[in-house]
Amino acid sequence: MRTGTLDTPIGRITLTADADGKKLLELNLPRAGARPRDGGRDAVPRAIREPIEAYFRGDLGALDAIEIAPEGTPFFRHVWTTLRRVRPGEVVSYAELARRAGRPKAVRGAAMANARNPIAIVVPCHRVIGANGHLWGYGGGLDMKRALLCHEGVAVGDDLFVDLEATAAAAR
Repeated sequence: MRTGTLDTPIGRITLTADADGKKLLELNLPRAGARPRDGGRDAVPRAIREPIEAYFRGDLGALDAIEIAPEGTPFFRHVWTTLRRVRPGEVVSYAELARRAGRPKAVRGAAMANARNPIAIVVPCHRVIGANGHLWGYGGGLDMKRALLCHEGVAVGDDLFVDLEATAAAAR
């Protein structure tokens, strides 16, 4: 495995790729007091580093180029694949994520898969919100979730509430 760090507008993220550097296995968000693990920017494979840097420069579709290989149950991996189909600027509820994954009654399971996502940002768990438009938990904190959604053009109010009508209109 190869582990390195990247400085981004949301802080220093730690990435772990497979030994060949072809697939992203894990992306850890900045945490207060956390110390970066091995390697710096040069330890992050180019095929992973460049799309992430492009995303933060405004090329929101760049993350699609990153191959991933997260560890998880078959259901979790299916939910994460489904989640990658949620486009930048779009948000979905946990119920909608479960429906899109073909398991409309598995809302709690979809929420758990979202919470255990090991590849934040690339598997865009920040795009999942409550059915009422409120932002719910995020590994990097709600301020980071809000920042990522705003970066993608989602209308987020001061009370951490997504304007669902504006978001739906923008997606059209």
